[in-house]
Order: sequence, then C-alpha cells, then structure tokens
Amino acid sequence: MSKLILLAGLALLVAAPASAQPAAPAPITAIRAGRLLDPDGGRVLTNQIIVVEGSRIRDVGPNVSVPAGAQVIDLSGMTVMPGLVDSHNHLALTYKPEPENNVYYYTYVQDSTALRAIQAASNGMQMLAAGFTVVRDLGNNGNYADTALRQAIEQGWLPGPTIINSGIIIGGMGGQFFPPPEMAKDHNIVYPEYLDADTPDEIVKAVRQNILFGAKVIKICVDCKPYGYTADEIRMFVREAAKAGMKVAGHVQTAAGAKNAIDGGIWSIEHSGALNDDLHKQMAAKGIWRAGTETPTGLQGHPVSQDAYARTIAGMKNAYENHVKMTFSTDADYFVAGKTRGELCLEFLKPWKDAGIPNADILRAITTNGYRIADIDKTRGTIKPGYFADLIALPGNPLDDVDALRNVQFVMKDGLVFKRDGVMTPAAFFHGGPVNGWRIR
Repeated sequence: MSKLILLAGLALLVAAPASAQPAAPAPITAIRAGRLLDPDGGRVLTNQIIVVEGSRIRDVGPNVSVPAGAQVIDLSGMTVMPGLVDSHNHLALTYKPEPENNVYYYTYVQDSTALRAIQAASNGMQMLAAGFTVVRDLGNNGNYADTALRQAIEQGWLPGPTIINSGIIIGGMGGQFFPPPEMAKDHNIVYPEYLDADTPDEIVKAVRQNILFGAKVIKICVDCKPYGYTADEIRMFVREAAKAGMKVAGHVQTAAGAKNAIDGGIWSIEHSGALNDDLHKQMAAKGIWRAGTETPTGLQGHPVSQDAYARTIAGMKNAYENHVKMTFSTDADYFVAGKTRGELCLEFLKPWKDAGIPNADILRAITTNGYRIADIDKTRGTIKPGYFADLIALPGNPLDDVDALRNVQFVMKDGLVFKRDGVMTPAAFFHGGPVNGWRIR
C-alpha cells in the first residue's frame, strides 16, 4: 500500500503546475517581405506583411497592419519563402578521409553514440544556417542519437531543424553490414546501426522498439541482402507502423526490391539507382514518393563517373516525365573540406538542374514536397495563418535562378530568428530546462 501511495504522490507532483502565474503574452514580430515566394503556386507576391505571434503565423497580406509594439524585421529587399527540406540525411554520421579512410563501418566502431549526438547537433545547426528548417533523418545515428537531437530541439535547448527521425534502420540479418560470424554472433556488431528482423514476430518487435524510443518514421532495408523483404513482409511493416500513425521508408538497391516495395504499399523509396521507366510508372500510379539522393559530380573526395552521372540524370528525367512525386534528398553523411553540412547539401541542386527540371518544380521538391513526404504539411511549409513560422530570406529570386538558394541571409524557425543579415544569432534558442513539455517523446 505504501508503494502505491508514494507513486500516487509522485504522479501528483509531476502533474502539478510549477507556478500559478499567468503565461506571458507571446512576442509579436512583423516581417516586411519585398517578395513572398509561394513554391506550391510557383508565384511571387510583392510587398507583403507577415505577422508572427509566438511560434506561428498570425496574418499575411499586403494590407496587414503592423501591431503596436511588434518587432519589425525589414526584408523588403529580399525574397521570403518557406524553409527548405532535405528528405534524406544522416546528421549523426560524418565519415572522413582521416582517420577512417571514408569507411563508414569504421566510423561506427570508433565513434560513440554520445560523440555522434554532439556532431548531429552541430550538423543540425549547419543545416539550419543554410536554410533547411526540416530534415528527414533516416538512420545510422548510433543508439538513437537522432531521437535525442529531436527531443533537444523540441525542448528548446538548442537550435536545429524539425527532425523527422527513423531510429535504427530495420533489415534482414546484418543490415547493410557483412560482418564475420564472430563479430555478428559473439559481439553483436550490427546493433545499434541496424535492427535484425527476419520473422514476422521480429518485424513487429523492431517497429515497436523504434516507436518506443522516439522514431517518427520507420525505415527498412528492403533488399540489402539476397534475403530481402517480400511484398507481404513490407505490408506487415506498413500495417504495424500505421498503428502509430507512421509511414515506412524503404532503402532500395535492386529492381526486384523496388517492385516488392511498390506492391507492399511503401510510403517512399530511398535512392534511385534501381528505378526504371516501368517502376516509375507504377510509383506514379500509387503515389509513392521518390527520394532519389542523386549525387552531383565535382564533390571533393567523392567522385562520380561520367557514365554513372549520365544514368542518374536520365533517371531523374524519366521520373519527372512520368509525374513521379519527387523530393530533394542528399544522403549526406560525409565531409567535404570547406563546406558546412548545409552547404554540402545545396550542392545537390546540380543534378536537378542538369536533368532540365524547371526551377519552379525544383523549388517544390525542396519545399512543398519535402513537407509532404515528412507528413507534416498540415502544420509546416506554407506561409499562412496558423502554420509554424519557419521562414528564410535571400537576395535573389530562385524562380529565376535556383542557385539563389545558396545565399540564405535570414532564417526564422518556430518564430525565433536564427540568422539575420547572414549572421547566426542563436541565443534565443538556448534554455536551461524543459520549456515545451516534460520528456517529449
């Protein structure tokens, strides 16, 4: 009985408000936007006022009054638009020429989850500085460093993008590794980079583990091994994830694996090397997302042959012609000297341009479609009342030249200014304790 009384007392203590004082009124900011870009409509509106109250947009329009006492930010010489989205990144992974000779397997063995979590925080801020206000972080994050980063950002402890994280990638035995028996069986070297799931019970268990430990999307290795998942097994993943309102993303390497993923009703196919005209037609018919992660040429230390790049560009053109739902995605998990993680990701605009995709559709891929594949488009990604105030501004007009995105001078995330006049000003993001809820999952 005494234990029950103690537990009940603790529950009341946790539930009790820390103070009876009324909450302070939310700060109000008014932004003067010389040009307001609507990526979904492919148009620019001029001389708009955006009123932000707290973390959300309160009003938008040319004749909106600036509220008394509002902080006014003059971006009348800029193009204001929604924040960018990278639909496939790995924030807690950066393999390098030194010391691991660009071998990711060694990075995982050498670097602790704690160290990788700190690096993920740094990479997240680098992404935000480049204008990426949403990152779909799809695995290879050690022992749930991605969940820790998402929780820290949501708590207000540090600045960063909205994180849609997958937790540990689920696959058949071995994941993407090929360890010897001693490492796999005696030392469990595959975990925590991959969760082995080879039977129906293991599939259910793996999905539930990721959900319990804070994943927001489920990622599977469809065909990383010869014993890849069948369409029926993929349907099992989809059903189990759906219980928690989550989608399933599939790492795909072969045409047969892509076919199984399509037939199994997967939400998105990650990587595009195995996709062809027939598979693109099937994806378009079923509304399956294509996160192609097309690597550009010219990245220092990461060469792409001309033949491989030609196939990449041909595949993008074919997907576009077939009206496949395409989204900007990089698979960034490495270091390029002289570039932040965000600057590196913007190098991935090159394949889209080389494929001849119009600027308006590239902008939709890196904004509107990114919010949709992340399944957060009902609250983020549109500059209209009620939506979270995630805004960026740049001097040029990316409808005319998409490379204007490389010069983001202003970033607002959740109504707080992170970057202004090209300088990061993150102080408002840092707090000493829970401010947005207790133990956010």
